[in-house]
Amino acid sequence: MTLAKIIYGSLTGNTEEIADIICEALENLNIEVEIDECTQVDAAEFSNADICVIAAYTYDEGTIPDEMLDLYEDLQELDLSGKVFGVCGSGDTFYEHYATAVDKFEEAFLVAGATKGAEKIKVDLAAEKEDIQQLGSFASQLVAAQQSA
Repeated sequence: MTLAKIIYGSLTGNTEEIADIICEALENLNIEVEIDECTQVDAAEFSNADICVIAAYTYDEGTIPDEMLDLYEDLQELDLSGKVFGVCGSGDTFYEHYATAVDKFEEAFLVAGATKGAEKIKVDLAAEKEDIQQLGSFASQLVAAQQSA
């Protein structure tokens, strides 16, 4: 069975909700899902998954949160060739650098050799109805990319 690994970091609960929405969408597509908060796991766990997802929030003016820095650095040291990835997260359009942690994690996956399975998704604060639909589509794209790999 196809295994998806979701690792998230969340300060306000918004990004955890995003990760949960993706988890449910993947499970509805008959994908086995492991979901963990970023301080409970390390990046190497992506090596066991077919689909790799990071849901990250952006702190302040475009900073990766402290609790996700090790994950970010370690991710770039992995060889994730043959793995499909997707990145999403929350941000606040109030800030000039909107949800840039999502961009940085996407770059880290590419450095690790993983294949982009869906366009990144940035959610302004909490997920609204339209965001939930986009996240469902995101999950479907990841599964389709993994099945065609």
